[in-house]
Amino acid sequence: MHTQAIILAGGKGTRMKSDKPKVLHEICGKTMLSYVMDNARNACIEQIAVIVGYGAEEVKSSIAGQVNIFTQHRQLGTGHAVMQALSFIDDNAYVVVLCGDAPLVDSETIQSLCEYTASNKKDAVVVSAMIDDPYGYGRIIRDRDGEFIKIVEQKDAAKEEKKIHEINSGVYCFLGSVLKYALGNISNDNVQGEYYLTDTIELLINEKYSVDILVEKNCDIIKAVNDKKQLAQLEKFMRCRINEGWLEKGVTMIDPDSTYISCESVLSEDVLLYPGVVIEGRSIIKKNCIVTSGSIVKNSIIGEDTLVQNSYITDSIVGSHVKIGPYAHLRPKSKLADHVKIGNFVEVKNSEIGQNSKSSHLTYIGDAKVGDNVNLGCGVVFVNYDGKNKALTVVEDDCFIGCNVNLIAPVTVKKGAYVAAGSTITFDVEENNLAIARCRQTNKENWVKK
Repeated sequence: MHTQAIILAGGKGTRMKSDKPKVLHEICGKTMLSYVMDNARNACIEQIAVIVGYGAEEVKSSIAGQVNIFTQHRQLGTGHAVMQALSFIDDNAYVVVLCGDAPLVDSETIQSLCEYTASNKKDAVVVSAMIDDPYGYGRIIRDRDGEFIKIVEQKDAAKEEKKIHEINSGVYCFLGSVLKYALGNISNDNVQGEYYLTDTIELLINEKYSVDILVEKNCDIIKAVNDKKQLAQLEKFMRCRINEGWLEKGVTMIDPDSTYISCESVLSEDVLLYPGVVIEGRSIIKKNCIVTSGSIVKNSIIGEDTLVQNSYITDSIVGSHVKIGPYAHLRPKSKLADHVKIGNFVEVKNSEIGQNSKSSHLTYIGDAKVGDNVNLGCGVVFVNYDGKNKALTVVEDDCFIGCNVNLIAPVTVKKGAYVAAGSTITFDVEENNLAIARCRQTNKENWVKK
């Protein structure tokens, strides 16, 4: 069975009240269009085409190199959108048409639709569903005997037709040659003056082609997004699905309803997440980690048995048995080895910190390479920026950096050295040396009285 998919992604989504193309709005950290494309791939669809329109360049840049792209320069309806891909459609393929704003239509549904169409030798099959509130959807119209006769759009539906609860999901499967024939014979004689893809179905039924309906029992998966309210509803639905999946795999969440995990993150068993935790992007949280309330982990790897307390970690790699926070900030390109401690109000950026090293509070570590068994006292600043360029600071193994020290990059504190509290270091410190860079204390007698 040769399969193709055409994804409709050209609409602006006026009701979204946003300049962003509708299909690029995200659900659990992933665009709706990406969900649809991935679902098609996971259904073993061999070739995928995306029809872009509003915000075409922005949509193209988000999917460049992944699929075939066709541009609908004027938005003249769903049928007109599919016409843009006529050169893509193979006569002998089974062509699935999907909506870029319906991210929950999963790979199982797509695969079942293709198999049903092919095995029953149908020319076209429409996926329908029964929903309580059908407003905004096209209605499935049947005759008195229950036979499918046409689809009517919400804007064109008569009063009685609007009462129908069986709706068109916007998901179809056509034999390629039949789809091309139907597209060449529909008109735009309707309220909107548009070419509806639904009109291909009525045309095929009238001309005695073999057209059928596949009723989807789970009405939730066919829901599309037309406004921010529906976007939030799908976000909640997807978040619940993701969280339930991780709970089944051994992750503990004190309050799943207030826990956010992106669809691309991976967690191990016995991870404990407190209420209000946010795991974004492609993060990996390994076994026995504890992440407490208020923490955000984005595109980062957190090793086993690590504690993250009310901290923000992004684009970083954290080893095992590490303690972070509370109120710490790991900025991009931070790398912590095993048994590191990063404490209260410590900020790390583009730096490597070796095993068993610690910075317990109120320190900035930027553009640095810190060795093993290093102690950074309170208020240490790695002064990495001279106003034009950033430079590297190296603190080798077994060093002790006292409180309120400024390390002016580029500078190296070599193995086993000590830096006295309050020093500003501008030259390298040799191995096992004590560096003191401050004025000798002078007490002025009776200065206050004078």
